[in-house]
Amino acid sequence: MSPTIWRIVGFLAAVEIASGILQGYYTPIYSDIAEHLHIADGDVNWFEAAQLIVAALAVPVLSRLGDLHGHRRILITATLITAAGGWLVAFAPGFWTFLIGWALQGAYTVWLPMEIAILHERSRDAPDRPALVRRGAALLVLALEVGVIAGALSAGALQPILGMTGLLAIPAAATTIALVAIVLGVRDESAPATGRLDLPGTGLLSLSLLLVLGGLVVVRLQGLASPLAWALVILGCAVLYAFVRVEQSSASPLIDVRALAAPGMWPVQLAAALFGMSVLGAQIPLSTFARTDPAEVGYGLGVDAASIANLIGLYVVCMAIGALLSPFAARRLGVRWMLVASAVLVAIGYATFIPLHEALVHAMLAMGIAGLGSGALVASLPAAAAAVATHGGTAEAAGLTNATKTVGGCVASALFAVALASTGSISDPTAGHAPMSGYVTVWGICAGSALLAALALSRLPVADKELDSSVT
Repeated sequence: MSPTIWRIVGFLAAVEIASGILQGYYTPIYSDIAEHLHIADGDVNWFEAAQLIVAALAVPVLSRLGDLHGHRRILITATLITAAGGWLVAFAPGFWTFLIGWALQGAYTVWLPMEIAILHERSRDAPDRPALVRRGAALLVLALEVGVIAGALSAGALQPILGMTGLLAIPAAATTIALVAIVLGVRDESAPATGRLDLPGTGLLSLSLLLVLGGLVVVRLQGLASPLAWALVILGCAVLYAFVRVEQSSASPLIDVRALAAPGMWPVQLAAALFGMSVLGAQIPLSTFARTDPAEVGYGLGVDAASIANLIGLYVVCMAIGALLSPFAARRLGVRWMLVASAVLVAIGYATFIPLHEALVHAMLAMGIAGLGSGALVASLPAAAAAVATHGGTAEAAGLTNATKTVGGCVASALFAVALASTGSISDPTAGHAPMSGYVTVWGICAGSALLAALALSRLPVADKELDSSVT
């Protein structure tokens, strides 16, 4: 890796550390946030739903704007939005202001696609460009996981010391520091793509996602039998069909649907959606299962918050290892089989939960295996999409993997909420317990979706050169 690329990766790593802090910092203090806002613990789930919806809407638009107006410029814009949301969270006077700030932080999901697009363009003269991008992406994911661990540990250590405003200001400060790192250390030499932002396509895609994700929220509240939920989902799919027709006739589409159907692209995007079901949807069920006391209900691990933190730490460390090993595995196995093997590891990890779930060591084994595969996929899927993108579409392709992953997480979240429905809240084990069959369903869906992702990735072009060279 050239000194110039090393320097850029170093500054971008500060951004991914901030991303990790955003993803790991709040988890240990959710109950404190609920108490601070005078809301029930179950209402904290609305923060996740709002942020996922914003992320799904923002990533395709910001990614396209990055290709049109410069990846660095949009990276700065997304970081400004995220920082503003973080400071709003810190000083929010009530629930709705807090919810708006929390949702705005969803703009961070476009950071990694923008960073990969910057690396892709800055290494365009290198003979081993795809390998350079994969190594850079692996290092960025390592920084992300370091941030997750640092965030979780910092929140736990600072919670008894700081008031809530000071406690909530830490992620905002980290994002602000990341903004300074981008401004001072990152240059973007990409040639902007021609065209303009497709406003009709943007409107149709936004409406489609709002309808589908709104239907999934209703599923969480009313169950799979809700007529309103299905009406919203069907209407959203109809709008999505109209979006595809509009994009096919647009001279400057928001999403190049023809390129999306390319042999090197559609398996990556489908796999990202299926992978999102486990990597984004399974956290709350795993946490509640671990906290459930087996002496009381006959299943669960009965561990405390500290043990859950250790389990999360193991998972994150394994993700970092998987990300770092992915470039070496790609050289030995080829990109296609490295991606397939990673998805299979995720499937094996969650499938392990089905027969082995009676002790903490079982959970550690399962999450360790799943973490290795998850880390490799987080680092490699955006890079694989960027590698086969047309000129001027690298950010769009990389960003779309995050958008589809987010939608997959929303679908899984709704399905898991139904599977774990009980006499109480799935996020508050003291109020009621989900049936054991519900947890088995969750693990089965995670394993099955990862296996389907592996099957999709196996359809990538046989020759690795189709993935290791940019289509111009």
